[in-house]
Order: sequence, then structure tokens, then C-alpha cells
Amino acid sequence: MRICDRLMQEGTTDGRGRSHPPQCTTSREDRQIVLMTVTDRSVTSRIVAQPIESVTHHSVSARTIRRRLQQSCLPARRPLLGLPLTQNYRRLRRRWCDERRMWAAEWNAVVFIDESHICLQQHDDRIRVWRHRGDSMLNSCVIHPHSGPAPGIMGLAKAIFQQDNARPHVARIVQRFFLNHLIELLLWPARSPDHSPIGNMWFMVAQRLTQITPPAATPDQLWQRVEAA
Repeated sequence: MRICDRLMQEGTTDGRGRSHPPQCTTSREDRQIVLMTVTDRSVTSRIVAQPIESVTHHSVSARTIRRRLQQSCLPARRPLLGLPLTQNYRRLRRRWCDERRMWAAEWNAVVFIDESHICLQQHDDRIRVWRHRGDSMLNSCVIHPHSGPAPGIMGLAKAIFQQDNARPHVARIVQRFFLNHLIELLLWPARSPDHSPIGNMWFMVAQRLTQITPPAATPDQLWQRVEAA
């Protein structure tokens, strides 16, 4: 009824202008907020608010800090997970790729394994970094976690078996198993789990399976769809 009366009397349904409280930070302080977060990308909004409060002598909430950063196109995003690579690791990775750059049919004889990685430094993936769109590859926006794979064993006759240099894979009992069964291993550089295409391949297969309807009713039908994908 009120909306209809306002439309008849004033010709509009827009509410009356509301008065907003004055902004608790100045433009200079807003620039300081952005500078602090760009200097330390993983700093929390509560820590950023502390020096602002010491200057303004009034309370500045963490929500206000986040709002100022969003206005400056600096929302909190998940950091990119990178590998802690030394110069020697980079050199070995490059040499490994150069040696196999011309491989074509040779890859048909390579068996790639699938692994799941767990973080040794336990956290719930709530770490965020303040960054602009397109800054995900900056060193200050990348976190290098420690990870360890869950091993898996499978073997095929006359095949080259691929696995990285995780401790469960290079253990003596595992190496002895490959030696006794005459299984050839593909040489693998250190700190190179991302060299294996199997993770991306499984992701693409899973995406294709979601596009097939109706869902598979039996394990045999599911396996046929996986092979087709």
C-alpha cells in the first residue's frame, strides 16, 4: 500500500534518500591499507586495522578493511600452490624435458600412475592472499606447501612405469620389487610431480562424465564411459 501511495503521489517507487554515516577512514588511510596488504599479501584484515586505529584513535573493524580493499579491486583469494624449486631443480627439470622433447610413439609405452597428495602442514585451506585479478602468478601470492603422495603400485608387461621421487616410491622394498619383476622405470627429476599429465587427464575425464546423462547404472557401464572419455 505504501509503495502504491508513493507511486500515485510522487510518481516513483524509490525510497527517500537515506543518510549514511561518515566514512571512518580518509583517502590517505585507504592508500595505507592497500600498501600494507600489497607489501604482505597474507596479512589479516584485523592486523591491518591496528595501525589505522592508532592513528585515527577510533575503532576500525576488519569488515571496513575488507570493504576498502574490495573497493581497490583487492579481494581475498586463495593463493596459488607452487613447488619450492631451487636453481638445481629447475635445471634438472629443463634437461629432463629437453631429452624427451621429440618423443611421440615412445609415450604409448609409459604407464602413468595416479596419486593423491596430503599437506604435511595441516591447514583447512582458509589461507587467503590479497591480490588483483591476474596477479596469481606473483611470488608474493604463491604458497609452497609440503606434500607427500599416497603410493600406488600397478604393472604391465613390456611397459615403462612412471612415478615421482617420493619416499614411498624410492624405498628399497619398492625398488627391489621393480628389479625382481624386470619393470623399467622412467627417470624422474626431483620436485616434479606437476610433470605428470595424469592429474589433468583425470580432471578432464571427470568433466566429460558429468556431461553424459543419465548417469551410469552399473560399474561396467561406468568403465565403458571412462574408456570412451
